[in-house]
Amino acid sequence: MLITNHVLSGAVVGALTRDPVRAFGRGFLSHFVLDALPHFGLDEEHLMKVAVPDGLLGLAAIGLVVRETPRHLVLPVLAGIAGACLPDMDKPGRQFFDRSPFPPWFDRVHAAIQPEASHRMPIELAAAAIFAGALSVLLGRDRRRQPVTAVSSPGAPRAAR
Repeated sequence: MLITNHVLSGAVVGALTRDPVRAFGRGFLSHFVLDALPHFGLDEEHLMKVAVPDGLLGLAAIGLVVRETPRHLVLPVLAGIAGACLPDMDKPGRQFFDRSPFPPWFDRVHAAIQPEASHRMPIELAAAAIFAGALSVLLGRDRRRQPVTAVSSPGAPRAAR
Protein backbone atom coordinates (compact mmCIF):
# COMPACT_ATOMS: atom_id res chain seq x y z
CA MET A 1 0.00 0.00 0.00
CA LEU A 2 1.05 3.57 -0.51
CA ILE A 3 2.12 5.37 2.65
CA THR A 4 -0.75 7.84 2.28
CA ASN A 5 -3.18 4.96 2.72
CA HIS A 6 -1.31 3.80 5.81
CA VAL A 7 -1.55 7.36 7.16
CA LEU A 8 -5.30 7.51 6.55
CA SER A 9 -5.99 4.01 7.85
CA GLY A 10 -3.85 4.65 10.93
CA ALA A 11 -5.85 7.81 11.60
CA VAL A 12 -9.08 5.82 11.38
CA VAL A 13 -7.67 3.24 13.80
CA GLY A 14 -6.64 5.99 16.23
CA ALA A 15 -10.02 7.72 16.04
CA LEU A 16 -11.78 4.43 16.76
CA THR A 17 -9.37 3.24 19.46
CA ARG A 18 -9.00 6.50 21.45
CA ASP A 19 -6.13 5.12 23.53
CA PRO A 20 -2.65 6.03 22.20
CA VAL A 21 -0.89 2.80 23.18
CA ARG A 22 -3.60 0.57 21.73
CA ALA A 23 -3.90 2.84 18.69
CA PHE A 24 -0.19 2.43 17.96
CA GLY A 25 -0.38 -1.36 18.25
CA ARG A 26 -3.54 -1.63 16.19
CA GLY A 27 -2.12 0.76 13.60
CA PHE A 28 0.99 -1.43 13.39
CA LEU A 29 -1.15 -4.53 12.84
CA SER A 30 -3.32 -2.70 10.29
CA HIS A 31 -0.21 -2.15 8.18
CA PHE A 32 0.17 -5.88 7.60
CA VAL A 33 -3.53 -6.38 6.93
CA LEU A 34 -3.40 -3.74 4.19
CA ASP A 35 -0.11 -5.01 2.79
CA ALA A 36 -1.58 -8.52 2.50
CA LEU A 37 -4.28 -7.21 0.14
CA PRO A 38 -3.54 -6.91 -3.58
CA HIS A 39 -2.17 -3.39 -4.11
CA PHE A 40 -0.01 -1.14 -6.26
CA GLY A 41 3.72 -1.64 -6.32
CA LEU A 42 6.76 -1.00 -8.48
CA ASP A 43 10.22 -2.46 -8.81
CA GLU A 44 13.13 -0.81 -6.97
CA GLU A 45 14.21 1.04 -10.14
CA HIS A 46 10.92 2.96 -10.43
CA LEU A 47 9.92 3.11 -6.77
CA MET A 48 11.17 6.64 -6.03
CA LYS A 49 9.08 8.16 -8.84
CA VAL A 50 6.00 7.23 -6.80
CA ALA A 51 7.46 7.15 -3.28
CA VAL A 52 8.51 10.81 -3.17
CA PRO A 53 5.13 12.29 -4.20
CA ASP A 54 3.34 9.72 -2.03
CA GLY A 55 5.53 10.58 0.96
CA LEU A 56 4.83 14.29 0.51
CA LEU A 57 1.11 13.61 0.14
CA GLY A 58 1.24 11.44 3.27
CA LEU A 59 2.89 14.27 5.22
CA ALA A 60 0.28 16.74 3.97
CA ALA A 61 -2.45 14.28 4.97
CA ILE A 62 -1.01 14.09 8.50
CA GLY A 63 -1.12 17.88 8.76
CA LEU A 64 -4.70 18.03 7.50
CA VAL A 65 -5.82 15.19 9.76
CA VAL A 66 -4.28 16.83 12.84
CA ARG A 67 -5.90 20.15 11.96
CA GLU A 68 -9.32 18.54 11.61
CA THR A 69 -9.08 16.19 14.60
CA PRO A 70 -10.73 17.25 17.86
CA ARG A 71 -8.04 18.03 20.42
CA HIS A 72 -8.83 15.06 22.69
CA LEU A 73 -8.26 12.62 19.80
CA VAL A 74 -5.04 14.05 18.37
CA LEU A 75 -2.72 11.80 20.38
CA PRO A 76 -4.47 8.50 19.59
CA VAL A 77 -4.87 9.49 15.93
CA LEU A 78 -1.16 10.32 15.66
CA ALA A 79 -0.28 7.08 17.47
CA GLY A 80 -2.40 5.11 15.00
CA ILE A 81 -0.66 6.85 12.11
CA ALA A 82 2.80 6.18 13.59
CA GLY A 83 2.04 2.50 14.12
CA ALA A 84 0.56 2.11 10.65
CA CYS A 85 3.57 3.75 8.96
CA LEU A 86 6.40 2.28 11.03
CA PRO A 87 6.86 -1.00 9.08
CA ASP A 88 7.60 0.97 5.90
CA MET A 89 10.65 2.64 7.45
CA ASP A 90 12.64 -0.09 5.72
CA LYS A 91 12.28 1.80 2.43
CA PRO A 92 13.86 5.13 3.44
CA GLY A 93 16.35 3.18 5.54
CA ARG A 94 17.56 1.33 2.46
CA GLN A 95 17.41 4.43 0.26
CA PHE A 96 19.39 6.73 2.53
CA PHE A 97 21.44 4.41 4.76
CA ASP A 98 21.73 1.25 2.65
CA ARG A 99 20.06 -0.83 5.36
CA SER A 100 16.71 -1.49 6.90
CA PRO A 101 16.21 -0.61 10.58
CA PHE A 102 14.54 -3.98 11.07
CA PRO A 103 16.01 -7.47 11.46
CA PRO A 104 16.26 -9.48 8.23
CA TRP A 105 13.49 -11.91 9.28
CA PHE A 106 11.08 -8.99 9.70
CA ASP A 107 11.89 -7.61 6.24
CA ARG A 108 11.49 -11.07 4.67
CA VAL A 109 8.03 -11.52 6.22
CA HIS A 110 7.00 -7.98 5.29
CA ALA A 111 8.06 -8.48 1.66
CA ALA A 112 6.55 -11.96 1.37
CA ILE A 113 3.01 -10.92 2.26
CA GLN A 114 2.71 -8.20 -0.37
CA PRO A 115 0.89 -8.99 -3.61
CA GLU A 116 1.97 -5.93 -5.60
CA ALA A 117 1.46 -5.07 -9.26
CA SER A 118 1.87 -1.86 -11.25
CA HIS A 119 -1.70 -1.99 -12.64
CA ARG A 120 -3.35 -1.74 -9.22
CA MET A 121 -3.32 2.03 -8.71
CA PRO A 122 -7.17 2.09 -8.85
CA ILE A 123 -7.16 -0.09 -5.69
CA GLU A 124 -4.96 2.47 -3.93
CA LEU A 125 -7.25 5.34 -4.99
CA ALA A 126 -10.36 3.46 -3.85
CA ALA A 127 -8.72 2.66 -0.51
CA ALA A 128 -7.75 6.32 -0.02
CA ALA A 129 -11.33 7.41 -0.71
CA ILE A 130 -12.74 4.83 1.72
CA PHE A 131 -10.31 5.73 4.51
CA ALA A 132 -10.74 9.49 3.99
CA GLY A 133 -14.53 9.10 4.00
CA ALA A 134 -14.49 6.97 7.14
CA LEU A 135 -12.19 9.42 8.88
CA SER A 136 -14.37 12.35 7.89
CA VAL A 137 -17.43 10.63 9.34
CA LEU A 138 -15.63 9.63 12.55
CA LEU A 139 -14.12 13.04 13.18
CA GLY A 140 -17.29 14.88 12.19
CA ARG A 141 -19.39 12.72 14.49
CA ASP A 142 -16.99 13.26 17.36
CA ARG A 143 -16.87 17.01 16.76
CA ARG A 144 -20.67 17.21 16.97
CA ARG A 145 -20.60 15.39 20.33
CA GLN A 146 -18.18 17.85 21.90
CA PRO A 147 -19.80 20.72 23.79
CA VAL A 148 -19.10 24.10 22.30
CA THR A 149 -17.56 26.39 24.86
CA ALA A 150 -18.10 30.06 24.31
CA VAL A 151 -15.45 32.53 25.26
CA SER A 152 -17.04 35.21 27.38
CA SER A 153 -15.88 38.69 28.05
CA PRO A 154 -15.44 39.93 31.62
CA GLY A 155 -18.48 42.19 31.34
CA ALA A 156 -20.82 39.50 30.00
CA PRO A 157 -23.82 38.43 32.11
CA ARG A 158 -23.13 35.42 34.34
CA ALA A 159 -25.61 33.12 32.51
CA ALA A 160 -23.83 33.68 29.17
CA ARG A 161 -20.50 32.48 30.50
